[in-house]
Amino acid sequence: MNLKNLPALLCLATPLWGAAEFAEITVVDDATGRGVPLMFLETVDHTVFVTDNAGKVAFGEPGLMHQSVFFEVSGHGYELAKDGFGMRGVRIKTDPATPAEIRVKRLNIAERVDRLTGTGLYRDTILLGHLSPIGKPLLNAQVVGQDSAQVVEYQGTYRWFWGDTSRLSYPLGNFRTTGATVEKAGSGNLNPLNGINYRYLQDKDGFTKQMCPFEPREGVVWIDGLCVVPDATGKDRMVTRFARLKGLTEQLEHGLAFYDDAKDEFQRGPAFPEKEPWRYLMGQSLRVDEGKKGWILSCNPFPYVRVPAKAEALGDINNYEAWTCLADGSGEEAATATVLRDATGKPSYRWTKSAPPVKPKLEQALVKAGKLKPGEAQLLPADVETGNTVLLHTGTVRWNPHRQRWVLIAVQEGGGGPSYLGEVWYGEAKSVNGPWKKVRRIVTHNSYTFYNPVHHAFMDQGGGRFIHFEGTYTTTFSGNKNPTPRYEYNQILYRLDLDDPRLAGVRVE
Repeated sequence: MNLKNLPALLCLATPLWGAAEFAEITVVDDATGRGVPLMFLETVDHTVFVTDNAGKVAFGEPGLMHQSVFFEVSGHGYELAKDGFGMRGVRIKTDPATPAEIRVKRLNIAERVDRLTGTGLYRDTILLGHLSPIGKPLLNAQVVGQDSAQVVEYQGTYRWFWGDTSRLSYPLGNFRTTGATVEKAGSGNLNPLNGINYRYLQDKDGFTKQMCPFEPREGVVWIDGLCVVPDATGKDRMVTRFARLKGLTEQLEHGLAFYDDAKDEFQRGPAFPEKEPWRYLMGQSLRVDEGKKGWILSCNPFPYVRVPAKAEALGDINNYEAWTCLADGSGEEAATATVLRDATGKPSYRWTKSAPPVKPKLEQALVKAGKLKPGEAQLLPADVETGNTVLLHTGTVRWNPHRQRWVLIAVQEGGGGPSYLGEVWYGEAKSVNGPWKKVRRIVTHNSYTFYNPVHHAFMDQGGGRFIHFEGTYTTTFSGNKNPTPRYEYNQILYRLDLDDPRLAGVRVE
């Protein structure tokens, strides 16, 4: 190496544009005036930028500053009007002294609020010198990605639990459930419009600790049906079903797990029979009281199964009941199922311990087999725009005080839009068990998955007029080979205004 050239080499290695020189670009929802996360800005040379939780991009490309730069603008459920040549984009002078704003039309009925997990939640906001509304806006507990949330209120805090969690230091992370606590809303730690201050339960290395450190170590451990119920002494216990799996589908075992407050982790409880098809907690739990008796309903997305809301009852399969129109002792497939009818000939839906639950796919098969008439189905709602039947996959049912109705948030299984498992629907019913006759699409994704959505009723605002739900945003099952940087395999929160006139067709009066 010629040392005479060293000063010139050092000069070339020094940025000429200044380390803090960024042009500020904000993408704004033209209906709410709030910044829109997860919007894509692509230059003519195909450099792509993605807005952070505040809808901001800190643009600082060497050679492209103080230039007129064209950005194509796109985003799931949002669009910019076309120009005269059919381009959906804007030309921006990339001047750090002059912030630019792009206003987009929201096609989704629900508003995309923020990303809850992963790195760089407010990355561009920080680069631009603005303050973050949350305590850890860039990295929290080394978490890069998180799958499927289960949330309950317990001992004065909200407890979040997720499935598989990706870590910063290696592609393999925590596959035995992750947990975090959040102080209640009055503390300022829980504002759905700004993000959530999670306090992750961590191991000695600062990464998330395993909430289900069960032996044997083979396989992943997922939880569902999380709930809080009293034990025989009246003390509240946090209880969940756990399943240890090999891969995505091969279940090695499942059973109950009880939270150990001293260790801040779950401990094994009673096992469920390996081949038991439905008598256990599943999906998202819902507490419903009938007089002096309380029940835990398992929603996936509809309430198929219930069990008395007592800790000692959850581990005994003989306490579980199914919501069904099948005769006691009926088979569980359409070919062997017998529909029970009342004296007027109508299907007799009821809670029973002696027949399996009817889920959407089974109900669909019963209609195809002629054992149910199309109008008798309770779990096969129609799209109010097209009249087409919508087969729903996972989600929640919650009571809504604003509508004085039970409201459904669920994702569609296959077809029906530009994504296989990313179309989200809203419905209403007078009873927690339906019938669910009409739904309206509220969120769409373009060749991307948004699975296991969960409506957090404790986040409702305006007396229930505004509701919030999160789900897992991922390329899995989508066929998309281009994961979104930072957003991939993370939780995204949406906000829905139940007074939106576009929901009028689904109202149940």
